[in-house]
Amino acid sequence: MIMPRFKGVFPVVPTIFDAEGRLDLDGQRRAIDFMIDAGSNGLCILANFSEQFALTDQERDTVMHVALRHVDGRVPVIVTTTHFATSVCAARSRRAQEAGAAMVMIMPPYHGATIRVPETAIYDFYREVSGAITIPIMVQDAPVAGTPLSAAFLARMAREIENLAYFKIEVPQAALKLRTLIELGGAAVEGPWDGEEAITLMADLDAGATGSMTGGGYPDGIRAIVDAYAAGRREEAASLYARWLPLINYENRQGGLAAAKALMKEGGVIGHDGVRPPLPEMHPAIRAGLIEIARTLDPQVLRWGK
Repeated sequence: MIMPRFKGVFPVVPTIFDAEGRLDLDGQRRAIDFMIDAGSNGLCILANFSEQFALTDQERDTVMHVALRHVDGRVPVIVTTTHFATSVCAARSRRAQEAGAAMVMIMPPYHGATIRVPETAIYDFYREVSGAITIPIMVQDAPVAGTPLSAAFLARMAREIENLAYFKIEVPQAALKLRTLIELGGAAVEGPWDGEEAITLMADLDAGATGSMTGGGYPDGIRAIVDAYAAGRREEAASLYARWLPLINYENRQGGLAAAKALMKEGGVIGHDGVRPPLPEMHPAIRAGLIEIARTLDPQVLRWGK
């Protein structure tokens, strides 16, 4: 692999709403400030954990511009531009680049549980989007798309499609897929990344992952693990991973996309932690369990706003 332009911890920024479900842009800015202060190497906006699927096109553009202007170059920002239609995804990606995005993240085209396109169409989709921009593309290989993407196919796209160089792998047996992708893609695979709230982080780092895209609640904890591993202190990284794993697991298996906002509200970062209906609010018992585990780790999120 070549030296990646982007590496480290790039957590997903949650979209902040007020009590009436409207965008809370002041809260959005505070969430961004906290995540940078907590050690994020970069940020990702408008991802699934940002509830991007619950936003209007106008709201997407508002969040993107507010976030990029507020970050103001402090860290690189990845903008998720996923859309089923090639032309719409290309236009979103072009607007993101013009607004200052460092990279775009894109899932393969899918709709609902049954509408998929063949591999040749997926290839053409990414090739045409790449032709519209000059910044890197990250392929998000996630179960929600229901689209099998073999390591061989991903490696081929990395070799043949300009700008397609980063891969967020969050499917079962992610470490094996990362390892195979790196072997097959070589230098064309600039950024093999871990995802899924870092639930498989140690195995993925051992497989060669150079980045991790997690939830936004505790970048300081994930950063400590990744930094120790990158410095060659694997035993320390494994110990830190074991320490933070109960919280990682609770977010991944219980709290989901609401976890980061629950932690931020508890620590005074934001004033309201609601998700947008029809998503259900986090059950009070789940929230209590999340905060209880987090307090044993003293993450910055519980102190930042107080």
